[in-house]
Amino acid sequence: MKRLLLVAIALVAFIWPASGGAHPLGNFTVNRHAEIVLSGDRVYVVYALDFAEIPTFQEGDAVRSPGFARRVADDLVLEIDGRRARLTPVEHEVTAAEGAGGLETLRFDAVFAAEGSTGSALVLRDENFAGRLGWREVVARAEEGARIVSSTAPAESASDGLRAYPSDLLSSPLDVREARVAYEPGSSAGEAPSLGAGAGTARDEGRFESLVSQEDLGVGVVLVSLLVAMFWGAAHALTPGHGKAIVAAYLVGSRGTPRHAVYLGLIVTATHTAGVFALGLVTLLLSRFIVPEQLYPWLTVASGLLVVGVGLAVLAGRFRHARAHAHRHAHHHHDHHHDHDHGFGRGGLLGVGIAAGLLPCPSALVVLLGAIALHRVGLGLALILAFSVGLAATVTAVGLVAVLARRAFARLSLNGPLVRTLPAVSALVILAVGIGITVNALPEVL
Repeated sequence: MKRLLLVAIALVAFIWPASGGAHPLGNFTVNRHAEIVLSGDRVYVVYALDFAEIPTFQEGDAVRSPGFARRVADDLVLEIDGRRARLTPVEHEVTAAEGAGGLETLRFDAVFAAEGSTGSALVLRDENFAGRLGWREVVARAEEGARIVSSTAPAESASDGLRAYPSDLLSSPLDVREARVAYEPGSSAGEAPSLGAGAGTARDEGRFESLVSQEDLGVGVVLVSLLVAMFWGAAHALTPGHGKAIVAAYLVGSRGTPRHAVYLGLIVTATHTAGVFALGLVTLLLSRFIVPEQLYPWLTVASGLLVVGVGLAVLAGRFRHARAHAHRHAHHHHDHHHDHDHGFGRGGLLGVGIAAGLLPCPSALVVLLGAIALHRVGLGLALILAFSVGLAATVTAVGLVAVLARRAFARLSLNGPLVRTLPAVSALVILAVGIGITVNALPEVL
């Protein structure tokens, strides 16, 4: 009975809408909140860090160490009347919560006091985890006789101190790293603010990520879990990106066949799986030198350049074929029968497949790290492979639809100029998409 119940739960997960992931801002993020508190003639900084699953996996031991509060204070640059003021930890705490894939998330809260803080103007710059993605905000308020004259920072937090991120800002989170405040201090020393409750933001367990942390690992549950992983991979491929337009345009422009569509699916599976494993190794072994989210813009540039190369090759192939066709005055039937020989061949298939699978899904990386933490490496690898197969199945289906649609139009004997130029137009689409991907990604790596 218990086994049937677990299978039923897994089936519900199969048809239930996908969650966006455990952390509202993504599994890679380190989110920062700094609150300047002018209390009497004293200056305090209330500070919070919200670590999502992957940075918790990387930084967890350091965050829990006794010296972490001092490290955070050193990276909060506070200048009062033009002079650097040393921040001293008054109190701090670290709280953990359950995240996706059996991984933890961490929250760090602290109150810092500025030494020799009497003044009339200050600047606060937050340099903690400067290279990590995530929410950044600075707020300022006054109490116990102090008064703010002017401030570049608001008086209230938009995220309730990293406890409730506003849904309308999740796609473009705040990125405030500095605040300037002019103020009138109070006449007496103010008390330090109390440390706020450490409870973090509400998190939903991602459907795919939850598969690796199930308690029952019976054969039936594992098999259903693999099917669910394939489903989420297929659903993930339907989200923007993943080369669906490129695959369709390539197969039309190069006169691809159903076999080529299947080859593309296999290449996408291999590339995506290898990408997750490679990013996992970077997270485990090289996190001191590079954080995984810094690789995503470079992978996007590489993907874009691959697509540009494929587009140029397909376009050149169409021009060569057009010249040869004009020279031979070949019959349309001959053209239809042999046109597939003028595509970009295996190199083009490889390039398109790698471009479509090059960006590994963050959820798959969470599953890999969770499997390592739970000592379920075999299950994690199987789930990632199943996810990649599902993703590739969608890409292959898109390719098959493009091939069959082109063949259906060919049977209608539509010989107008528009139909005859369709392969060249498809090559231009590939080229335009590749240039767009590259141009959009370049500012993030420069």
